[in-house]
Amino acid sequence: MLLVLFRRGQCPETCSDARGRCPGILAHPSASDCGTVATPHGFFEEESELMSDTQLQAARAGDITPEMKSAAEREGLSSELIRREVAAGRMVIPANRVHLAGKLQPLAIGIAARCKINSNIGNSAVTSDVRGELEKLQTSIRYGADTVMDLSTGKSIDEIRAAIIADSPVPIGTVPMYQMLEELGGQIEDMRPQHFLDMVEHQARQGVDYMTVHCGLLREHLPLAVHRTTGIVSRGGSLIARWMMAHGKQNPLYEHFDDLCAVMRAYDVTWSLGDGLRPGCLADASDAAQFAELEVLGQLVQRSWANGTQAMVEGPGHIPMDQIEMNVRKQIEVCHGAPFYVLGPLVTDIAPGYDHITSAIGAAIAGWSGAAMLCYVTPKEHLGLPNNEDVKQGVIAYKIAAHAADVARRRPGARDRDDAISRARFAFDWNEQFRLALDPETARAYHDETLPQDGFKSAHFCSMCGPKYCSMGITENLRQLTVEAKPQASCEDGGARHAGS
Repeated sequence: MLLVLFRRGQCPETCSDARGRCPGILAHPSASDCGTVATPHGFFEEESELMSDTQLQAARAGDITPEMKSAAEREGLSSELIRREVAAGRMVIPANRVHLAGKLQPLAIGIAARCKINSNIGNSAVTSDVRGELEKLQTSIRYGADTVMDLSTGKSIDEIRAAIIADSPVPIGTVPMYQMLEELGGQIEDMRPQHFLDMVEHQARQGVDYMTVHCGLLREHLPLAVHRTTGIVSRGGSLIARWMMAHGKQNPLYEHFDDLCAVMRAYDVTWSLGDGLRPGCLADASDAAQFAELEVLGQLVQRSWANGTQAMVEGPGHIPMDQIEMNVRKQIEVCHGAPFYVLGPLVTDIAPGYDHITSAIGAAIAGWSGAAMLCYVTPKEHLGLPNNEDVKQGVIAYKIAAHAADVARRRPGARDRDDAISRARFAFDWNEQFRLALDPETARAYHDETLPQDGFKSAHFCSMCGPKYCSMGITENLRQLTVEAKPQASCEDGGARHAGS
């Protein structure tokens, strides 16, 4: 396949759309059905951007970038350790150069860093708008999301994403397939490789920091998923499967992987290699389809590194508890240590409306086992588009899971907040307990439901036990009695010794 590169202003066709970008391969007689792919017009907009090293390239050259230094400070790790981990591919710093020029505060995702969480937001064809999605963004950040993915599939996608990126200090991820499909009128069969390449470049120019691309699902994998209980549950995976069936050809995203790498490298967009064959129920967990795709993802990790691009790998969604550690260890081995980004996993399928809980259980185990980032699940999973309150509940559930994983992995300083709130609890310092809580407002509201007066903020009991049955209050009294009894015991001991001498 021939890759045709056009500098800005040198494209042989006058085919720009309202955004100033090529609308697709059909507009290029010089790049038509023969398989030639022309990179989008804006790809070489800035020569300096093109020539800049990615975080991976810089790390492998021995250079410590400002982004590595920033990530090191946030993690409490040395800049050299961050550089080594990025160079080895065990850590990524999703930081699109465009977003870096805005509000982005770089962070590190990898097994050596604290466990991160992602919040999914975005509109649908049914509901939500720019204001609603910005509200979800701020709620995600307020309660501790480390990254946010815009999964919009409805109208005004560009407007929503531009607003999110402009307002976000955390890395933003997307699934380019969704917007491309919207622009094709929902007809995935009409997709040509150039359509997808154009969309990746368009979103990279907007400042997207990492992208989920389902390039590991191959034609030969499809028979493996035929007899599954829930089939192919990944939206991106099912769309690619439908395209391959319609055209009788191999996954075009796999075949054009190196071309996509060229665009990703130009903006330093991080790959989030999608798991199109992830299991959608416990019955399908750890099956041949899932692991066949994983083998391909492991190969693509190495190809992404060879192209100078950062990569993390996405993981399964429904896994019994006893299989989670095996899944994480297998991914780390097959994917050469690339950071593992897992959805959940849900450990049971019986709790619609509470899947932020069923999945947070699995997420805690996955994080403990070595997953680098946990993609949250909200109470609306399988039921509908999350609203702002659902986003809050999902983020808090996953902050608990990620923090528990950090404590279990004994990451430096992970337990400091636990110890501080425990001391405040024993001292009956209610205001300090509220301050240290993941959700101070809820903690305070629960306390004040029964004891709202300010005087009870210094009381040595709550409404659960009352003043007579508080175990910590009783323990505090015992300590005081023990301290008071020591001098008297010393006098009695001394008198006894004197009498016996």
